[in-house]
Amino acid sequence: MDQSKTPVLDALAAYHQAGQTPFTPPGHKQGRGADPRVRAVLGDAVFRSDVLATSGLDDRTSSQGVIEEAQALMADAVGADHAFFSTCGSSLSVKSAMLSVAGPHEKLLVGRDAHKSVVSGLILSGIRPVWVDPQWDAGRHLAHPPSADTFEAAFAKHPDARGALVTTPTPYGTCSDLAAIAEVCHTRGKPLIVDEAWGAHLPFHPDLPTWAMDAGADVCVTSVHKMGSGLEQGSVFHLQGDLVEPGVLKSREDLLGTTSPSVLVYAALDGWRRHMVEHGKALYDDALALAGQVRSRISRIDGMRVHGREDFCAPGRAADMDPLQVIIDISAWGVTGYRAADWLRSNHRINLHLADHRRISAQLTHADDAETAGVLLTALTDLAAHAPELRTGQPVHVPSPSGLRLEQAALPRDAFFGPTEQVPWAEAEGRIAAEMLTPYPPGIPAVLPGERLNRDVLRYLRSGVEAGMVVPDAVDTQVTSIRVLREDR
Repeated sequence: MDQSKTPVLDALAAYHQAGQTPFTPPGHKQGRGADPRVRAVLGDAVFRSDVLATSGLDDRTSSQGVIEEAQALMADAVGADHAFFSTCGSSLSVKSAMLSVAGPHEKLLVGRDAHKSVVSGLILSGIRPVWVDPQWDAGRHLAHPPSADTFEAAFAKHPDARGALVTTPTPYGTCSDLAAIAEVCHTRGKPLIVDEAWGAHLPFHPDLPTWAMDAGADVCVTSVHKMGSGLEQGSVFHLQGDLVEPGVLKSREDLLGTTSPSVLVYAALDGWRRHMVEHGKALYDDALALAGQVRSRISRIDGMRVHGREDFCAPGRAADMDPLQVIIDISAWGVTGYRAADWLRSNHRINLHLADHRRISAQLTHADDAETAGVLLTALTDLAAHAPELRTGQPVHVPSPSGLRLEQAALPRDAFFGPTEQVPWAEAEGRIAAEMLTPYPPGIPAVLPGERLNRDVLRYLRSGVEAGMVVPDAVDTQVTSIRVLREDR
């Protein structure tokens, strides 16, 4: 296909040139009705290009097929059979993928390090999860994606599972051996879904980890807004092979998606695809070189350990990692990542990707350059000088893998929608959780609806909040109380 074409952007330009007068939503009528104070912040161009996809870019019968052509170009660019745009982020895309593989009360193998959007999909669908344990680095208190062997063992115990879902890369940049997992699934004729939200850039450079379609995945979900140049909520899910029907996947997306998709998001996806096809290799040559320089310089700052493949990639750990995720261990200072991230934002106006009990991370992309790298390095150097004053003496009690692993005592849907009550955290041990409890970022729930709470995880969450952890999806965000399933005793 002609990858120089941008159907959505071209249609938007034609709409402007034609002088169309809308008597349709959106009600601001290309900004004429927007508050000037809002336009002063957002800019007139945002409103001018915020038009309907149908009876706007395209006519009522969609005869021009603008969006369909843009999706076909995306699929062609990355070697997929089909691509579907989503303006509701990968949170919707991954739910659509799950529902295209399994239905209510059917089993789906799911890596337990899944994002909360996957758990939301389980709650909405009634799918019965079979949890596949991640690989645990006990020394660094960090989970890497599950191995192919763990998926093999899970299928052996649950041969009726409809398919599998794995998250890779993780927010820490670590990747699973997707080709091996795909082989495990396909030997049984089962599809593999990959939540590759952090990997939209992977198809465009050979020195980045192998992307899911090249590894043999059936459905791959990407968040173009995370590592690409899409606007927030810009997501694409890709499909190949014959284990998932395109019509089924599209119908599931239609069931969950908005009937008022954002043309702004579509246009950014369209333009990003062309940009990557034409310039992606050169852009990521530069980004990877810059990442190497930044990693080297941070490693020379006293007390900072920059994790690389030598730390994360080995048998029993990850198969690969994305070097653009710069993960920095600051545990030598006795300072939590939460405190360090807050200090950097307050004192250097630096916003980090994630922070946990012992790490901070900076996400680099093709948009970074020597100037932004210099800002980061200056801030981190100053952070090191102020580390002693950031110690709080409040440890986060991180459990062992066995302590973190909770019994799934009820379906996530049944627990979430069942009769509930709020109990003090100290009285919640042994009770069945009726909510997600998710340290955020990175957004991987420590507790799921339907899991039976234990003392280790409760102490982890309470000590984490006291040390600066944020748990935004809890009914009680301070985790002084927990929502649990009401049980007859």
